[in-house]
Amino acid sequence: MPLRLIFMGTPDFSVPTLQALAAAGHDIAAVYAQPPRPAGRRGLELTKSPVHQTAEALGLPVRTPTSLKGEDEQAAFRALEADAAVVVAYGLLLPKPILEGTRLGCFNGHASLLPRWRGAAPLQRAIMAGDRETGMMVMKMDEGLDTGPVAMTARVAIGADMTGGALHDIMKETGATLMADAMRALGDGALSLTPQPDDGATYAKKILKEETRVDWSQPAETVHNHIRGLSPFPGAWCEMPLGGKAERVKLLRSRLVAGSGAAGTALDDALTIACGQGAVRLVELQRAGGKPMLAEDFLRGAQLPRGTRLA
Repeated sequence: MPLRLIFMGTPDFSVPTLQALAAAGHDIAAVYAQPPRPAGRRGLELTKSPVHQTAEALGLPVRTPTSLKGEDEQAAFRALEADAAVVVAYGLLLPKPILEGTRLGCFNGHASLLPRWRGAAPLQRAIMAGDRETGMMVMKMDEGLDTGPVAMTARVAIGADMTGGALHDIMKETGATLMADAMRALGDGALSLTPQPDDGATYAKKILKEETRVDWSQPAETVHNHIRGLSPFPGAWCEMPLGGKAERVKLLRSRLVAGSGAAGTALDDALTIACGQGAVRLVELQRAGGKPMLAEDFLRGAQLPRGTRLA
């Protein structure tokens, strides 16, 4: 049975879920998204979020409040008289009056196997930790941080060389299908909820700029997971001696290889770099202001012979 829904999301990750719910015939009463942000080289143009643009293309009303804490916003939310709200990477905290502002509650599409990786950056943290599996979960939201009971789960394998970007693209489609299934079950009165266990809870804190720099003293597997987990955004990086000066270069893909030497030292002329234990070969890189390049293309314009030290 179709539901009257409020959709709350902002980035590209949220778009397939909005599209799936609309295609399933649910009545989308309103779409909430983060307000337009400055974009462009000079930051002078206000750009609507991917969800905002998608909602307009679907002919759906869009609301972009900067906060949901005010009584007027909360009253406007309740006035929509929705059966439920669906939340996918919205970006604003939902106060209790919003959580209780629909008939059946707010349901979040979360990108981890809860209670592991509650919080802001579950995709990146799972890869950086070397996890071999993650998943999408539909959870009924409560006032805690991703602590509500779970309704549905879809597990996703994490390949040994999978990047954050590749996992993102798999998970957004997986999440869309899962949420559509969950809302169909909710409309039919057949959605069951299972409380989360407390054991095994971990927190996926926001990625900070100061942790994106590669630490070559770490074991090769840790360096490899760091690089792929942060690729393509915000991007792991190091400094390379290029053109007589140190230049910051993003490292987008790598692979584990045999090798040993002083941490951060090039072991050959093909971007094999020694780590604290073992080595990685850099596969894809990006110079400041440039496009991503495969290692062989990068080396056509950059000399990094054996013995070069990276920082």
